[in-house]
Amino acid sequence: MPELMTPLWLLGLVGLVAYALGSIPFGVLIARVMGLGNLRDIGSGNIGATNVMRTGNKLAGGLTFLLDAAKGGIAALIAWWTIGADAAQVAALAAFLGHLYPVYIGFRGGKGVATFIGVTLALAWPVGLATCAAWLVTFKLSRYSSLSALVACGFSSIFAALLGYMSLVGLLVAMKLLVFYTHRDNIRRLLARTEPRFKKKPR
Repeated sequence: MPELMTPLWLLGLVGLVAYALGSIPFGVLIARVMGLGNLRDIGSGNIGATNVMRTGNKLAGGLTFLLDAAKGGIAALIAWWTIGADAAQVAALAAFLGHLYPVYIGFRGGKGVATFIGVTLALAWPVGLATCAAWLVTFKLSRYSSLSALVACGFSSIFAALLGYMSLVGLLVAMKLLVFYTHRDNIRRLLARTEPRFKKKPR
């Protein structure tokens, strides 16, 4: 965590605005606009990009991922540019929590991976790229979206330390623990070998 230079009242305001932004359920909105049905009745019932992809509409899944990532990244960047590094980390965490527990839809949100990646790319793009690479390699080898998320987020704080972003390590540790918590059912299924894989495209 960087040194706290911003007044606490302003950090609180930043957190509220970022939480409101992070709470926007883009997966639900995109599914509704594109006529894909109620996400709560599809797959895992989750509002994130992976479950949107299970509707069979890859465009919808891709848009959901980009927008969920963008809301975290934008919140962090605006706070950084207008106030400072301490506000940026507060905004990042608040937007992330908004995605997990969105006020607009009864505090039942997504699992946080896209927003995690968006925040990481915004605050330290080399760490973000390394995290994305870890996700892609794991997914290529395993075809498990959940395992890929756990590996990528799990290594993110290590990447930050190795790449010299020590002030970011605490934030990433806090967020990855929340990602592990939101994936607790996936972890049980992975251990039981009942977690569904994404099928490879036929050649």
